[in-house]
Amino acid sequence: QVQLVESGGGLVQAGGSLRLSCAASGPTFSSYAISWFRQAPGEEREFVAAISWRGGITLYADSVQGRFTISRDNGKNTVYLQMNSLKPEDTAVYYCAAAYKPSPTNYRIKRTYDYWGQGTQVTVSS
Repeated sequence: QVQLVESGGGLVQAGGSLRLSCAASGPTFSSYAISWFRQAPGEEREFVAAISWRGGITLYADSVQGRFTISRDNGKNTVYLQMNSLKPEDTAVYYCAAAYKPSPTNYRIKRTYDYWGQGTQVTVSS
């Protein structure tokens, strides 16, 4: 069982930065791939970024490539999402999700993930 808690969201002006954190409980955190998804009002939840359980593989949505960076610290059971050059269209609730050693080909797929956090709101003003 893995429990996930996101933090770090808030209100920022366009062009600014935020760093989200996903803190996980459970003794086997280092065996889980972690992804970030986001959901804007009236929209489907969409993939943002993923990192493999050892951190050697990262994957990004085209819309955030070059602006967002995902990383993990297995010693702290935490995954981070550094978000730079934020745009108003990045406004959404951001969720982290965990899956036990999934194939990287499935990282973008919501049903890959067994555990989800409660989400943190990110609002980017223009």
